[in-house]
Amino acid sequence: MFLDSVHKIASAVRAAVAPPLIRTRSKRVARTATTVAGATAVLLAVAACSGGSPSASSTPTHGGTLVYASGDAEPTCLDPHVGGNYPQALLASQYIEELVTMGSDRKAQPALATSWTTSSDGRTWTFHLREGVAFSDGTPFDAAAVVRNIEHVQDPATASSTGYLALGAITTATATDAHTVTLRLSRPDSALLESLSQPWVGIESPTALARSQATNCASPVGTGPFMVTKWVHGDHVSLTRNTHFTPLGNSSTKPRLSGITWRFLPDSTSRYAALKSGQVDVIDNAQPDQLHAASSTGSIRDLDAPRPGASNRLELNSGHGVFRDEQVRKAFIAGAQIDPGIRSLFLGTAKRSYSVLSSVEPLAVSDKRLFGSSPATAKRLLDADGWKVGSDGVRTKDGQRLTVTFPVSTNQSIPAERSLFQQIQASEKAVGFDVRIEQLDLSSWYAALAANHYDVVSAPYTKVGPDVLRILYDSASITPAPSGYFANLAQLSEPQLDAELEQAARTTDPTTRSTLYAEAQHRILTSRTVLPLYDQQNQFLYRSSVHGITTTSVSTPDFGTAWIDH
Repeated sequence: MFLDSVHKIASAVRAAVAPPLIRTRSKRVARTATTVAGATAVLLAVAACSGGSPSASSTPTHGGTLVYASGDAEPTCLDPHVGGNYPQALLASQYIEELVTMGSDRKAQPALATSWTTSSDGRTWTFHLREGVAFSDGTPFDAAAVVRNIEHVQDPATASSTGYLALGAITTATATDAHTVTLRLSRPDSALLESLSQPWVGIESPTALARSQATNCASPVGTGPFMVTKWVHGDHVSLTRNTHFTPLGNSSTKPRLSGITWRFLPDSTSRYAALKSGQVDVIDNAQPDQLHAASSTGSIRDLDAPRPGASNRLELNSGHGVFRDEQVRKAFIAGAQIDPGIRSLFLGTAKRSYSVLSSVEPLAVSDKRLFGSSPATAKRLLDADGWKVGSDGVRTKDGQRLTVTFPVSTNQSIPAERSLFQQIQASEKAVGFDVRIEQLDLSSWYAALAANHYDVVSAPYTKVGPDVLRILYDSASITPAPSGYFANLAQLSEPQLDAELEQAARTTDPTTRSTLYAEAQHRILTSRTVLPLYDQQNQFLYRSSVHGITTTSVSTPDFGTAWIDH
């Protein structure tokens, strides 16, 4: 159960040396072109994928199977309602669509819903749905399907975490008529549209949901451009063109690819070699040297799609072990040498972060002053707190060693990042910490978190908008979701912070919301339970023969308009 509930992917890094070809784009802006700006985005995306020069390759072709190679852990369930991690979102973006999407301006735009209204008290939302849309199994898309999906996400038996936490304010969903859904909330939710744009709450066929969970995990059914036809565990998932696909908005573009073969290749060297040799067309989790070699005109190109939500950071467990002591947390942060590792290991493809939020979030607050490296300060803090240096260099106090357990998922952390962790480990040793890095497979890593067997952990989290702060740092998030996952890994419990996050979630006034989130971020950063590293980003490398890739609101690639030169 817990294995399915993670929200994280190993953070890739931004290409700063080679100019990014595509930045984060709205799935529906790129596909439907319902506005002039949306149409422009489509043209820019096509030009970028074509190398920016007019040629025969700028004319879309049809047919062919795109081969995608992922370095992420293979999902244990292809239904993103179950658990809700990023590897699921990568796949689900090809076959599941959402009620709304987020535009490049970070505002909600129509997708499966055409419009919506809100009551004056913010507790009732009415969504009007598209007509004439069907799921890939032929089931009509209607209001009853939306109601069934919300119930499925909220059902404890589904073992959802990301979706469950995102839709926590919804108390009832009612099909007012065939194409109108009314949602009633326990409180106003300023992040509801942001939440509804995510694949973890995407809309699936109610006919398919009526099957057993095991069956639906193997072959979920959506309204997207592709459908799951085969899953060979440990090897690949086969996706084929959805013949029932209805382009949304004013678009008439149906899938150009015949299908996608989604391979699982955990070794980064093998993935890149397969890309260079033409065995695969697109890869994720590229290494810094591979990103450095990509160019806008070469045979291998880079799609830069930074993720929304939280930054990539270390969480210090304030509810367990030595980090219950704020002075020890301050010393650990002062003792960590991060910048030299980022410079040497990431080859200019990552930029140091001083924020708990991703830099793509407009309301992100950054405070460099709190995270300067100073071994002398770290030693002074520990001395004053009674931690004495032992014969092996490790400090002790009242018979307790200054030990920090640091489980690292080898499935979610690229080699450069793991090397950065080892450099941090060495810098902490110099001030008296015994940092024990435990490199674990994904299942063992989740189990360690569930058992509270960690003192520090790398915990990126993807969610559209600043409401991710409520998910990650409200004290209520220390209590596990039905899946068994709890998102507040810092175990931060501050009533004033809870109140600020609750008020921010309720308000619809942009100025008040911005002020509250700024105050909340300051409180989180000064709690010394967070050590920001760098932006949580995605880098995808693809062959120059591939064109028309766009990205979704959560920065997953969307191949609905893609094509391959024949």
